[in-house]
Amino acid sequence: MRILIKNAKIVNENKIYDSDVLIENDKIKDIQKNIKSESNHIIDAEGMYLIPGVIDDQVHFREPGFFEKGTIYTESKAAVAGGITTFMEMPNTKPQALTQKLLENKFEIASKSSLANYSFFMGVSNDNLEEVLNTDPRKVAAIKIFMGSSTGDMLVDDREVLEKIFKHSKMLIAVHCEDEETIQNNIINAKKVYGKKIPISEHAKIRSADACYKSSSMAVELAKKYNTRLHVFHISTEKELSLFRNDIPLAKKRITSEACIHHLWFDDTDYKEKGTLIKWNPSIKKPSDKEALLAAVLDNRIDVIATDHAPHTLKEKQNNYLTAPSGGPLVQHALNAMLEMYKEKKISLEHIVQKMCHDPAICFQIKKRGFIRKGYFADLVLVDLNKSWVVDKDNLLYKCKWSPFEGQKFNSKITYTIINGHIVYDNGVFHEEKRGKRLTFNRK
Repeated sequence: MRILIKNAKIVNENKIYDSDVLIENDKIKDIQKNIKSESNHIIDAEGMYLIPGVIDDQVHFREPGFFEKGTIYTESKAAVAGGITTFMEMPNTKPQALTQKLLENKFEIASKSSLANYSFFMGVSNDNLEEVLNTDPRKVAAIKIFMGSSTGDMLVDDREVLEKIFKHSKMLIAVHCEDEETIQNNIINAKKVYGKKIPISEHAKIRSADACYKSSSMAVELAKKYNTRLHVFHISTEKELSLFRNDIPLAKKRITSEACIHHLWFDDTDYKEKGTLIKWNPSIKKPSDKEALLAAVLDNRIDVIATDHAPHTLKEKQNNYLTAPSGGPLVQHALNAMLEMYKEKKISLEHIVQKMCHDPAICFQIKKRGFIRKGYFADLVLVDLNKSWVVDKDNLLYKCKWSPFEGQKFNSKITYTIINGHIVYDNGVFHEEKRGKRLTFNRK
C-alpha cells in the first residue's frame, strides 16, 4: 500500500518547507519534492500544512468501568478527528491499573478498539510497590503517582513508599501534584464563609498555588535525591515554574514538565461563564498564571503540551461545586486551540509541533514516532489553516456530548489524520478498518 502526499507545507524539526511525502505500508518511505511513484492513493495537499501526529501524554479514556463517560473507542475517535495519533492513558479506571494483569487488560482492550496508537501508565497505591517495580520500561509508558491528591484510593501519601519508588524505579515516574491537607483546610475555610454553597469561583483558591507547589516541590526534591526520571503533569501555576530548567536539551533532562490546553486557554475569569464545565484538578488559576505558563512553554521550561482529557457526563458536571467532578473532554479540540493561539501570534507553528509532537516522543523515548522522518511510522496530520468552523453539539465526537469549547469559532481545521500509513480520518469521514498500535520505547 502506497500513499503519496503532494505539495504539502511540512512543519517539522523547527522548519517549514514544501515537499511531497511517500508512505509505503506503515512507514514514511521518502520525503522530497516532485516524488514520482506508483501509488494507491494520492492526496493533493496544496495550501495545507503537514505535521507529525500529535502525541498526547495524558488522557483518561475511562475504560474499563466508566462507560457512561467514555470508552477507548469513542475517545480515540475524537482524538483522531483532532489530529492526535497517539495517546497515553491514566490508571484510575475501574478497576484501577494497580497490577500487571489489570494493566495488560487495558492493552488488550485497546488492541481491539483504539483507532489511535496507545500506551498506558502503571498505577501506584500505598501497598502495590512490588507490582509497580515489575513494570517493563520497554513496553509501558511510565509509572503514575497521584502525589498528595487523588479522587480514588490511589492517593499515595506514605513517605516511605514514595522514597522506595523514587529510589528503585528504573523508568519514568509521572506525577499529579497537589497537597491534600492544604486543599482540605481550604475547603473548611470556604465552608465557614459559604456553607455548602461554595461558588465555582473559589476553586482556584481551594486547589491553590500553594497546594500545587508544596506537592510538586517535594516530587522534585525526591527526584534530585535519587536521580529519578520525573515528569510533572499539568503545571498550573507561575510559582511551580521555578522548579524546572531550560539550560540543557530535553533528552538530557531528568526532570520534565507538562502544560495542558485548559490552563493555557482559560483563566479564573472564565468561571463566571463556564462554571463547573471548566472545573479541573489542578484548578484553572489567574490570568498571570496562564501567561506565565505560555512563556514557559516558549522558553522550554515546560516541555510538553497535553490535554488531561477526562470526560464526565453533563449531568454530573451540572452538580454544585462540592459534588461536580473535575475534568472535561479536550482531545478533539486541543490542536485547534493551539492553532488558534498561532493565529493570535502567541506561538509559532514550529513550536506547537515541537511541544505536541517532537518533545512527547523525546520525553517518553517513543520508538520511531513524533517526527516526519524516513523510516518512521507514518503518523501524519494535514491541517487547513484557512478553514473556519464552530464547535457545537452536532459535531462533537466525545461520548459525553459536551465541550467547554462549545460556541468557539476555530479558524483552522484538521482535514486528514493518517496513522501507521492508514488514512483514518478524511474530511469528516472515518475509515476504521485498522486499529492503532501499541507503543514501544527506546529504553534498556
